[in-house]
Amino acid sequence: MKTHIALAALALLAGCATLSREVAPDVPPRETPPEIARVVAAPSPPPGARTAAQFDTTTAEQRAAATAVDDAAEEELGSVVVSLGDPAQGGLWLRTPLVGAARAGRVVTQAGRSGLVELIPSDGGSRMSLAAMRLLDLPLGGLHTVTVHAR
Repeated sequence: MKTHIALAALALLAGCATLSREVAPDVPPRETPPEIARVVAAPSPPPGARTAAQFDTTTAEQRAAATAVDDAAEEELGSVVVSLGDPAQGGLWLRTPLVGAARAGRVVTQAGRSGLVELIPSDGGSRMSLAAMRLLDLPLGGLHTVTVHAR
């Protein structure tokens, strides 16, 4: 019951505005490369999911790959305040108005943790998948500032 109340409260926060709505100039949309898609894609949680662990369908291998440091070229798009997105949508993703088309990206928390995600366009506030929030050790019930990078 407490989980349902917490998820309902978080849904109300989903419309929070971004700190910086500056879009990187002329950043062309790119298709998510297959090697990144394998890391960020995950199936929807089972119908009976009730806990955060049950909603997070990413594998240990995906989480390790998402947090691995690499030297891929990136462009910083800006900072946004994120809240929990739809927990029934699996995978590592961030819905944000900083992109005009889906593409690969990386988010960095204020604590310095980072992970690969799929950046998905949003008309309003920024929402992050439950799996991505867990990957970055962000409490599910709060608002968090992250820096968004496009690949």
